Amino acid sequence: MSLAALQPTDTRAFFRPVASALVVLLRRLETADWDRPTVAGAWRVRDVLAHLVDLTFRRLSFHRDRMAPPPPSRPIGSERDFVAFINGLNAEWVDVSQRFSPRVLADLFEKASADLADWFEQLPFDAPALFGVSWAGEQTSEGWFDVGREFTELWHHQQQIRMAVGAPTLEDPRFLRAVLEVALRGLPHAYRDTPAAERDAVTLHVDGASGGTWTLARVSNGWLLQAGEPAASSTHVRMSDDTAWKLLFNALTEREIKASLVIDGRADLAAPLIRARSIVV
Repeated sequence: MSLAALQPTDTRAFFRPVASALVVLLRRLETADWDRPTVAGAWRVRDVLAHLVDLTFRRLSFHRDRMAPPPPSRPIGSERDFVAFINGLNAEWVDVSQRFSPRVLADLFEKASADLADWFEQLPFDAPALFGVSWAGEQTSEGWFDVGREFTELWHHQQQIRMAVGAPTLEDPRFLRAVLEVALRGLPHAYRDTPAAERDAVTLHVDGASGGTWTLARVSNGWLLQAGEPAASSTHVRMSDDTAWKLLFNALTEREIKASLVIDGRADLAAPLIRARSIVV
């Protein structure tokens, strides 16, 4: 297999089926299900849904309706400040949502997610981004990447709910494949401080219906992610597609990570991949 440049990932048509499937699941939940713990830290099922409602409202307000985001209460002068700002926004809404019943939250999500699907389906593929993708180290991103980042939020949070209530993963492998294609683009940023000789390479083999093979190669100005694999790599890392999304979206413990990955070659070059996250943390 040879190397090839990454192509843009179009997720615009995926918002509606993924959100609609989540609404169907939400309507079937029992009262006790809403308080089940999730892999999203201290958030319960109802809290994860509230966060999705918040994300959808924000995107519609700032992107579709062109409302300027309110300024932060304190200046953002570093990545740590930005993370604290985002975490604060998220926590504020989840706290407010404790006043809403699960039915109200589900109703809000059903309406807002349908409106968001309408917006993204008519948005030109080359439309400018609303925000840069920070976990990829970008202040300005291409529009499809910004939309793709939004899709990864929808997909991985609905999957957190599914895991918590014992519901199956969505069957269509295109959804998770799109999530991985978008999320893996954060790897060059994750490797930015990793010393290596030029042409050192880390090849990631992801097994499963949504999987594929990608290679991160050291080049003169940093690291370059490409599809496929070269004739030789310094390190090979193999995992399932289920492990890949859980790793990148912080849904595995350190012990689970060690048990789920197979590393062949230089372990030091696999370490940044194990630490990589495609979310704001």
